[in-house]
Amino acid sequence: MNNKCLDMIDGCSPIGMGIQNEAALLDLMEKTGYGMVQENGQRKFGGPPPGWVGPPPPRGCEVFVGKIPRDMYEDELVPVFGRAGKIYELRLMMEFSGENRGYAFVMYTSKDEALLAIRMLNNYEIRPGKFIGVCVSLDNCRLFIGAIPKEKKKEDILEEMKKVTEGVVDVIVYPSASDKTKNRGFAFVEYESHRAAAMARRRLIPGTFQLWGHTIQVDWADPEKEVDEETMQRVKFYMLET
Repeated sequence: MNNKCLDMIDGCSPIGMGIQNEAALLDLMEKTGYGMVQENGQRKFGGPPPGWVGPPPPRGCEVFVGKIPRDMYEDELVPVFGRAGKIYELRLMMEFSGENRGYAFVMYTSKDEALLAIRMLNNYEIRPGKFIGVCVSLDNCRLFIGAIPKEKKKEDILEEMKKVTEGVVDVIVYPSASDKTKNRGFAFVEYESHRAAAMARRRLIPGTFQLWGHTIQVDWADPEKEVDEETMQRVKFYMLET
């Protein structure tokens, strides 16, 4: 195996490979020509693939994968998701212990491939008795913030979110139908990048972070449909079941 692959693996794990099959991961990299790096609690395989020319795939090409066995890694996941199309990038969320966090994001080179992955692999038995969940990925740059005091104005929420997170671009607030002077108890916070939104989400862990003395709710948001309830519930289910 070449030294480049070894250097990438060594650099992507803060405590070594642990329970992971290092040989299998290195073999996968050799066969595919993809790189692998770890940063901010996630490991990126690919992005872009060898020979890729041009910008990354547009929105709609990424799927969310939940209920992944905690001891399963790219050497098993890539062959499965490669059946639906060409993978641009696979991001596996990682624990410091070396286990995965039970979910990942797979970006394909086209929207058709992403839709095919959902049709083929949602509820797919990836190991005996272990079924993964696959659905459309929520927006990478916008967070849904719930349980906000209804008397707070947009300016109040924007100021507070800028204090506790970085990269905030805008806050979207909807007035209550019964009282236009109050909000509906939730807001959407727009960030400058996926990384900024992901880092903010990690900081605002549901059940542990408070704003104005209230424990807030945090999740990814769908910018095309404000809150896509069906998608939101599926993502929550897949994460809770891991």
